[in-house]
Amino acid sequence: MLKRFAELSTPLVADACMRVGVGLRVAPAGVVGVVPGGRVAGRVLPVRHYGSVDVFLEAYGAAGPGDVLVIDNGGRTDEACVGDLAVLEARAAGIAGVVVWGLHRDTPELVEIGLPVFSYGSLPLGPLRLDGREPEALGTARFGPHLVSAADAVFADADGVLFVPGARLDEVLETAAGIARTERAQAERIRSGDTLRRQTSFDEFLERRAADPGYSFRQHLRRVGGAIEE
Repeated sequence: MLKRFAELSTPLVADACMRVGVGLRVAPAGVVGVVPGGRVAGRVLPVRHYGSVDVFLEAYGAAGPGDVLVIDNGGRTDEACVGDLAVLEARAAGIAGVVVWGLHRDTPELVEIGLPVFSYGSLPLGPLRLDGREPEALGTARFGPHLVSAADAVFADADGVLFVPGARLDEVLETAAGIARTERAQAERIRSGDTLRRQTSFDEFLERRAADPGYSFRQHLRRVGGAIEE
């Protein structure tokens, strides 16, 4: 999955989801990679954090090669829930990356380890709590308003994080690749002096919209074959 994502981006995947009618599940803004430019894609390995790393170690036992650990720490900003040892063990388990709804710590060590880690930032303080564990601890994880499971795929890069149902994954990625090809071609034409307004017959769009106020630019792009927005 990461190989297929190599030529794509989360904006392209998001546009593809809109085009094929897959409900968008985008993480709240602010999730960034510990290492700038990092990116990861894979099946969700969900886990809920309750104050101890034991739940991570248990999750690793069910990991498949290339899975991405998605940690639900409730978006907390008063503790860091994952650090260098947990990430080292994730790498040993064949996990492709870690995405945290919360904070991390041990930043220099994480940079050295090199496994992609995405979170809302860093904090020196680890958990001071030990909450009761829910039955769904290893079944689902919440990330912002979204509930995800092993039936989903996760994509993360410099623009953020989003989730796609595994059952629609091939369709979404093929559509994203098509959008990418169209956008690259449009970009090359702009660089060659063929403006985007001319490429998209923008004057014609304005005329049609004047006659039909319900005619949207999105409809127009689909008719002329452009790709700027879905």
